[in-house]
Amino acid sequence: MRYILIFGVFLLTASCKKENQSNELTNYFSYNQGNVESAGVKMIPIKTPLGEFKVWTKRFGNNSKIKILLLHGGPAMTHEYMECFETFFQREGFEFYEYDQLGSYYSDQPKDSSLWTIERFVGEVEQVRKAINADKDNFYVLGNSWGGILAMEYALKYQKNMKGLLVSNMMASAPDYGKYADEVLAKQMNPEILREIRSLEAKKDFNNPKYMELLISNFYKKHLCRLKEWPDGLNRASKHINGEIYSLMQGPSEFGISGRLAKWDIKSRLHEITIPTLMIGAKYDTMDPKAMEEQSKLVQNGRYLYCPNGSHLAMWDDQKIFMNGVIKFINEVNDKKI
Repeated sequence: MRYILIFGVFLLTASCKKENQSNELTNYFSYNQGNVESAGVKMIPIKTPLGEFKVWTKRFGNNSKIKILLLHGGPAMTHEYMECFETFFQREGFEFYEYDQLGSYYSDQPKDSSLWTIERFVGEVEQVRKAINADKDNFYVLGNSWGGILAMEYALKYQKNMKGLLVSNMMASAPDYGKYADEVLAKQMNPEILREIRSLEAKKDFNNPKYMELLISNFYKKHLCRLKEWPDGLNRASKHINGEIYSLMQGPSEFGISGRLAKWDIKSRLHEITIPTLMIGAKYDTMDPKAMEEQSKLVQNGRYLYCPNGSHLAMWDDQKIFMNGVIKFINEVNDKKI
């Protein structure tokens, strides 16, 4: 009789455990209860001075403690080159969102250039935060390149709504970024190649196929992504870039910076950021890794992650170190170790 009772308790426990696991899975994949399932994709309405537009987002996972918003670079690239986060973050059980900012390929693309300002983009991110029901107890922003500019600017205005900030491969000063390109990276290039690039730039002949051909083989392959074969997501993002917005804000290439962002500099304001912050630098980056390390000390609660084999897209070409460091930081913040 005793063994029958024990066996019964075991069956009941196993049944409850199985039911709990089933409920967890059901909740995990319930994105739009009561609506047509759309694989987590949602077009979020965004109010702007010129009216309402929609931005593309895609949700993965269901975690009330960790909600991560990915901010892509460019400006006006796409989420596609950040798809590498999918396997790593899903493995950890994080809830995270891929997101195309307004003007990018999968979102609305209004033509009025007055929309392309840092301030308006910051307001957009705040509207996305509200739409995904994230708050100070669970909201992390991870921005790469231009997305890092946007992430830092967002934190300066809205860190009260955040739990953690991650800045991937973006210096806090555009003039310093330009100086690093001129005084360090340019000097590493073949002088003849550099003269040809500078000649095309002086003529503003940026649409000349030779210009991008020279940059890809002599600069992008060394400092943007060092993989012999570029990832499919990066190739798609490159094809889908909104060149009009990119050139207006960044300039014609990643080789230095011009356009509306040329004088952007918030280095002196980094001390205002009090939330846990991870700054990520890489040896072969277009950004000075030493500057990224310095930034981790200028914020009040910073950490630094160095990728010794990485470039501007270290999430691809130094993936193990990059992803392990990012995941470790998020888990430590969640566990209140930082």
